[in-house]
Amino acid sequence: MIVRVALSRRLRLLRSVALAALMASGLAGCKTTGSSDTTGSISSSLSSSAPGTPPRSEADWRKESDALGERFRANPRDGDNAIRYARALRATGQRAQAAAVLESAALHNPDNRAVLGAFGRALADNGNFKQALEVLERAHSPDQPDWRVLSVQGAVLDQMGRHEEAQRYYASALKIVPDEPSVLSNLGLSYALSKDLKRAEATLRRASEAGSADRRVRQNLALVVGLQGRFPEAEAIARADLPPDEAAANVAYLRSMMAQKGPAAATTLKKTMRPRAIEGMEPIEQSGT
Repeated sequence: MIVRVALSRRLRLLRSVALAALMASGLAGCKTTGSSDTTGSISSSLSSSAPGTPPRSEADWRKESDALGERFRANPRDGDNAIRYARALRATGQRAQAAAVLESAALHNPDNRAVLGAFGRALADNGNFKQALEVLERAHSPDQPDWRVLSVQGAVLDQMGRHEEAQRYYASALKIVPDEPSVLSNLGLSYALSKDLKRAEATLRRASEAGSADRRVRQNLALVVGLQGRFPEAEAIARADLPPDEAAANVAYLRSMMAQKGPAAATTLKKTMRPRAIEGMEPIEQSGT
């Protein structure tokens, strides 16, 4: 039987949790058909680690950050290096510094869409949503739309509570890349945030059935199924990609959150579900940051 916690409260809490998945999945799976990304798209070099590759240690990221930082200080006009440097900074938790690096790079490269896209993403990471939207608008154009940027724009709008607008951006992205799982995943979470859990589930199932979908998409599906109180099913979905104890722990935390009310629920969600259900399950950010 579905646990009847006020749906509006649950979804307000989900909004704070889903940001990492929503925003970064707009940059997830940035695969190319040639040797390099197309002009104007957010480079796959923004990825902290490509899907299927072993995670890098913090020590590795710090070493890379130090090396790239020296290059950046020697030549702040190098947009590609600035993007890689910002990626390394974010991987070590230095998000504000990453945004500052990309702001400098954007000033030196006002027409570089990859830099602008990365800068907009960094601004959103730091909660500067209005400025992020302004920058992301410059990262592509109506005659040359970039589906990755469109998806990130939708994610920013979702975080601002403008879900209908966000869904239009996802729809535009899907016109370019039909059935792209990262965009469908964002759209599914957007439906959840607008209290349409059935539609959210259907969209996330469609995303998870795509051949290129990875486990982060399936964990979003598990989250939405769990929000409907179907905990055994949510755990079964999570088990496809996680050790049984981790899948069970994630569902247990979700049960705990839904059984609480008010500030206690928010605290539980922020301290447990976010790192375990979003960031701890191969955060989408790590494939497209």
